[in-house]
Amino acid sequence: MFLEAETWVAIAFVILMAVFAYFGIHRTVLSALDKRSERIKAELDDARRLKDEAATLLAEYKTKRASAEREAEEIISNAKAEAERIAVEAKAKMEDFVARRTKTAESKIALAEAQAVADVRSAAANAAVAAASTILSQSVKGSVADDLLAKGIAEVRAKLN
Repeated sequence: MFLEAETWVAIAFVILMAVFAYFGIHRTVLSALDKRSERIKAELDDARRLKDEAATLLAEYKTKRASAEREAEEIISNAKAEAERIAVEAKAKMEDFVARRTKTAESKIALAEAQAVADVRSAAANAAVAAASTILSQSVKGSVADDLLAKGIAEVRAKLN
């Protein structure tokens, strides 16, 4: 029995446990394990607290994100409405501008037509006066011709102008 290795290992183990008991190693080991247990418990409590804070912060950020998205949608819808309003205004201004330009162009055309008609009438009157003057001066002679010619020219000018 004393020749077997297992016997000597068992005796050495018993002696080692007795030395540990004499020096109070078991108390030291137990206090170290208790301290480690307390430290682990404190770390778990901190982890739970941090997890709760993170969950609260996440919820807060989700709320802020949703609020920011709603605000962005409002800004976009307001911008679209403003753009449509500006487009309608611009279209109305453009139509007004075109209408005014058209009216101005029509009035200039009418004025030019009236001026052209007046110029043609004036030219026709001058031509008629010259023709009448030439015809009368060749066919009628004397003082009667001069009076008649002056009177006729005055009448033609009065009627044509």
